[in-house]
Amino acid sequence: MTSVTHDEVEPITDRVHHNSWSANLEKPQHAADRELVVAQAKDAVEHTASDHHVNLVTHGDHGHPETYLFAELEAAFGDDATWEYVEQCGCGGHVTRVHVQ
Repeated sequence: MTSVTHDEVEPITDRVHHNSWSANLEKPQHAADRELVVAQAKDAVEHTASDHHVNLVTHGDHGHPETYLFAELEAAFGDDATWEYVEQCGCGGHVTRVHVQ
């Protein structure tokens, strides 16, 4: 099995969103790579305009995002963003809403 580098994975977005939107972090490559989930979650927040939010839909294989994502968001964004856990999807994934200040 050949591993895929993060550079070989399609970016989560290529533009700044001036509206609220959802980032799909539930693809097979996300299931296999928690670091990719965290990196692309940060990219999604960085590509969200102030006064909007992004729903980070993370793969269920990694468990509750509080255990691996929330501290990473805190370290990267501090007071520039707030987040809240929304729910677990029927497919097993998790939704975290990140509001950009």
